[in-house]
Amino acid sequence: MTLQSVMSPQERAATERLVDLENKKLMSELQRNSLPNQSLGKDDFLKILLTQLAHQDPTAPMQDRDFIAQMAQFSSLEQMTNMAADFSKMVRLMSKSEASGALGRAVEINTDEETIQGVVQAVTRNDVPQVLVNGRYYNWEQVSAIYEKENY
Repeated sequence: MTLQSVMSPQERAATERLVDLENKKLMSELQRNSLPNQSLGKDDFLKILLTQLAHQDPTAPMQDRDFIAQMAQFSSLEQMTNMAADFSKMVRLMSKSEASGALGRAVEINTDEETIQGVVQAVTRNDVPQVLVNGRYYNWEQVSAIYEKENY
Protein backbone atom coordinates (compact mmCIF):
# COMPACT_ATOMS: atom_id res chain seq x y z
CA MET A 1 0.00 0.00 0.00
CA THR A 2 1.39 3.37 -0.99
CA LEU A 3 0.46 6.53 0.75
CA GLN A 4 0.34 9.63 -1.38
CA SER A 5 0.13 13.00 0.20
CA VAL A 6 -0.91 15.70 -2.20
CA MET A 7 -1.86 19.18 -1.14
CA SER A 8 -4.82 20.81 -2.76
CA PRO A 9 -4.34 24.28 -4.24
CA GLN A 10 -6.23 25.74 -1.26
CA GLU A 11 -3.98 23.91 1.24
CA ARG A 12 -0.88 25.02 -0.67
CA ALA A 13 -2.08 28.65 -0.65
CA ALA A 14 -2.87 28.46 3.07
CA THR A 15 0.57 27.01 3.79
CA GLU A 16 2.26 29.72 1.71
CA ARG A 17 0.29 32.39 3.61
CA LEU A 18 1.42 30.90 6.93
CA VAL A 19 5.04 30.82 5.79
CA ASP A 20 4.82 34.40 4.52
CA LEU A 21 3.23 35.50 7.79
CA GLU A 22 5.95 33.77 9.85
CA ASN A 23 8.68 35.27 7.65
CA LYS A 24 7.21 38.76 8.07
CA LYS A 25 7.01 38.29 11.86
CA LEU A 26 10.58 37.02 11.95
CA MET A 27 11.89 39.86 9.80
CA SER A 28 10.08 42.52 11.86
CA GLU A 29 11.45 40.95 15.05
CA LEU A 30 14.94 40.87 13.57
CA GLN A 31 14.67 44.51 12.54
CA ARG A 32 13.47 45.51 16.01
CA ASN A 33 16.21 43.56 17.78
CA SER A 34 19.03 44.51 15.46
CA LEU A 35 18.35 48.15 14.63
CA PRO A 36 21.87 49.34 15.51
CA ASN A 37 23.54 46.50 13.63
CA GLN A 38 21.18 45.94 10.66
CA SER A 39 22.87 42.64 9.79
CA LEU A 40 21.88 39.02 10.17
CA GLY A 41 23.93 36.80 12.43
CA LYS A 42 24.23 33.06 12.62
CA ASP A 43 21.34 32.80 15.11
CA ASP A 44 19.09 34.68 12.69
CA PHE A 45 20.18 32.42 9.85
CA LEU A 46 19.33 29.33 11.92
CA LYS A 47 15.88 30.76 12.79
CA ILE A 48 15.14 31.32 9.12
CA LEU A 49 16.36 27.84 8.19
CA LEU A 50 14.29 26.19 10.94
CA THR A 51 11.19 28.18 9.96
CA GLN A 52 11.71 27.15 6.36
CA LEU A 53 12.10 23.48 7.31
CA ALA A 54 9.09 23.55 9.63
CA HIS A 55 6.79 25.02 6.99
CA GLN A 56 7.98 23.23 3.89
CA ASP A 57 5.59 21.43 1.59
CA PRO A 58 5.61 17.72 2.55
CA THR A 59 4.95 16.73 -1.06
CA ALA A 60 7.97 18.67 -2.27
CA PRO A 61 10.49 18.73 0.57
CA MET A 62 13.68 20.71 0.37
CA GLN A 63 16.13 19.04 -1.95
CA ASP A 64 19.36 17.70 -0.49
CA ARG A 65 21.45 20.05 -2.60
CA ASP A 66 19.42 23.05 -1.39
CA PHE A 67 19.88 22.02 2.22
CA ILE A 68 23.62 21.45 1.70
CA ALA A 69 23.95 24.84 0.00
CA GLN A 70 22.25 26.56 2.93
CA MET A 71 24.43 24.71 5.43
CA ALA A 72 27.50 25.79 3.44
CA GLN A 73 26.26 29.38 3.62
CA PHE A 74 25.78 29.00 7.37
CA SER A 75 29.29 27.61 7.73
CA SER A 76 30.71 30.53 5.73
CA LEU A 77 28.75 32.99 7.87
CA GLU A 78 30.08 31.40 11.05
CA GLN A 79 33.66 31.51 9.74
CA MET A 80 33.28 35.19 8.79
CA THR A 81 31.87 35.96 12.24
CA ASN A 82 34.80 34.21 13.90
CA MET A 83 37.24 36.01 11.60
CA ALA A 84 35.69 39.40 12.45
CA ALA A 85 36.04 38.62 16.16
CA ASP A 86 39.68 37.63 15.61
CA PHE A 87 40.34 40.86 13.70
CA SER A 88 38.84 42.85 16.58
CA LYS A 89 41.17 41.08 19.00
CA MET A 90 44.11 41.79 16.71
CA VAL A 91 43.23 45.49 16.49
CA ARG A 92 43.04 45.71 20.30
CA LEU A 93 46.42 43.97 20.65
CA MET A 94 47.99 46.29 18.08
CA SER A 95 46.57 49.31 19.88
CA LYS A 96 48.00 48.07 23.19
CA SER A 97 51.35 47.39 21.57
CA GLU A 98 51.44 50.79 19.89
CA ALA A 99 50.57 52.55 23.15
CA SER A 100 53.29 50.60 24.99
CA GLY A 101 55.79 51.60 22.29
CA ALA A 102 55.11 55.25 23.08
CA LEU A 103 56.32 54.86 26.68
CA GLY A 104 59.00 57.49 27.33
CA ARG A 105 58.29 59.30 24.05
CA ALA A 106 56.79 62.73 23.55
CA VAL A 107 53.19 62.82 22.34
CA GLU A 108 50.60 65.33 21.26
CA ILE A 109 47.06 64.71 22.52
CA ASN A 110 43.93 66.34 21.13
CA THR A 111 41.03 66.75 23.53
CA ASP A 112 37.81 68.61 22.87
CA GLU A 113 39.13 71.69 24.65
CA GLU A 114 42.87 71.77 23.94
CA THR A 115 46.02 70.16 22.56
CA ILE A 116 48.35 68.72 25.21
CA GLN A 117 52.03 67.92 24.71
CA GLY A 118 54.12 65.84 27.05
CA VAL A 119 56.04 62.64 27.64
CA VAL A 120 54.24 59.32 28.15
CA GLN A 121 55.02 58.30 31.72
CA ALA A 122 52.83 55.17 31.95
CA VAL A 123 50.51 53.03 29.82
CA THR A 124 47.50 50.97 30.91
CA ARG A 125 46.82 47.65 29.17
CA ASN A 126 43.01 47.82 29.18
CA ASP A 127 40.87 47.10 26.11
CA VAL A 128 41.17 50.81 25.39
CA PRO A 129 44.76 51.68 26.38
CA GLN A 130 45.39 54.92 28.21
CA VAL A 131 48.60 56.92 28.47
CA LEU A 132 49.70 59.01 31.44
CA VAL A 133 50.89 62.42 30.25
CA ASN A 134 51.53 65.39 32.55
CA GLY A 135 49.93 63.54 35.48
CA ARG A 136 46.64 62.74 33.69
CA TYR A 137 45.41 59.68 31.79
CA TYR A 138 44.16 60.03 28.20
CA ASN A 139 42.70 57.43 25.84
CA TRP A 140 45.19 56.22 23.26
CA GLU A 141 42.81 57.27 20.44
CA GLN A 142 43.33 60.91 21.49
CA VAL A 143 47.07 60.75 20.67
CA SER A 144 47.57 62.55 17.36
CA ALA A 145 51.39 62.53 17.11
CA ILE A 146 54.40 60.73 18.63
CA TYR A 147 57.88 62.27 18.70
CA GLU A 148 61.33 61.15 19.72
CA LYS A 149 62.01 62.74 23.10
CA GLU A 150 65.08 64.57 21.70
CA ASN A 151 63.02 66.21 18.90
CA TYR A 152 60.33 67.39 21.28
